[in-house]
Amino acid sequence: MSEYRDETMMLKTPFHSRVEAANELNEWDGWSGYTTPVAYTDVELEYFAIRNSTGVFDLSPMTKYRISGPDAEAYLNRLVTRDVSKIKIDRVGYVIWCDDEGQMMDDGTLFHLGKNDYRLCSYTRVMDWMSWAAMGFDVRIVDETSEVAALAVQGPTSCACLSAMGLTGLEELKPFGIKRFTFADTELMVSRTGFTGDLGYELWIEPQHAEALWDQLFAAGKHYMIKPIGSSALDLARIETGFLQAGVDFVPAQDTVRIGRSRSPFELGLSWLVDFEKPVFNGRKALLKESVEGSSYRLVFLDVEGNKPAANSFILVGPEQVGTVTSAAWCPTAKSNFAFAQVEAKYAEVGRELIAEIYYQRELHWTRLLAKCTVVAAAPFNPPRRRQTPAPMC
Repeated sequence: MSEYRDETMMLKTPFHSRVEAANELNEWDGWSGYTTPVAYTDVELEYFAIRNSTGVFDLSPMTKYRISGPDAEAYLNRLVTRDVSKIKIDRVGYVIWCDDEGQMMDDGTLFHLGKNDYRLCSYTRVMDWMSWAAMGFDVRIVDETSEVAALAVQGPTSCACLSAMGLTGLEELKPFGIKRFTFADTELMVSRTGFTGDLGYELWIEPQHAEALWDQLFAAGKHYMIKPIGSSALDLARIETGFLQAGVDFVPAQDTVRIGRSRSPFELGLSWLVDFEKPVFNGRKALLKESVEGSSYRLVFLDVEGNKPAANSFILVGPEQVGTVTSAAWCPTAKSNFAFAQVEAKYAEVGRELIAEIYYQRELHWTRLLAKCTVVAAAPFNPPRRRQTPAPMC
């Protein structure tokens, strides 16, 4: 009889030894086949580390595709909806891609690493689709997820922590920029990117140097109250700043089973990423038609009355259900009860008053609450330090 081994069930990131030692709650979840912490000590304390000092999230399970070859730019311009040629070397661009019906498959960040050399980071694994889309192009696509260790270092003292670690000049790096440093006789790539809507950076390094990077970062950030953060704190931060999550705020088109459950970029408020000046890209014909005829749904931001988060709520106009909430939270820094919802397009104008049908449980008792909510133009958290250059060193 073969011996049962836990390591055959879930993959471990290159930082796992440090993550496991810090995880006092021993709460874990799965992400793309990797084990990842839900929380280390306390979700609220971890959230406030993001907003008041520095929070560190193990980003290694993020799917990473290396795209290179003479046709790399042309291939990516066919794959995604924005103009890739405008993303210069050592810059990062937020991108989305659609199926032939103009329905969102996923979003991600595209790193322009060098001439004909890119890295696409995404939530879902889409190698089959990317390979099919590569027909006719001289391009090489490699899944390098396991070959790159990554940390998200986020919060108002993140630049100070990294500078204390010896990353000189980092404060001059502009948002969505890339800078390279020498670390332990290898290259450490730092991008001014993140999923928290705050000042923040992401660190990219070879897996064999991951533990040394973690140790030096936490030693340098000790006096800045640096803390590791889990997925729950990160989720709260991304809701507060209005960032969408695949599989939560929209169903990737390749995963849908029922007709009408996927969404287009226009329905998700991402029309600014669709460039019709490009002659050809996946979904262009369908999206052009939708831009003329209009969309069925809209993703809206809601300011919800009271302090009960509207997670998984129905959105009502009178007795009629006109939408559903996809993400919701009481946002501590913004002091706002905030939600994302997909609603019928005719009810999506800013200032529109709707009703959220909220259910919550206290001591095995369920309560139904009809909370007034208003469609607002933007998420409640958007600090100047997010874009400030030079970055603050407080």
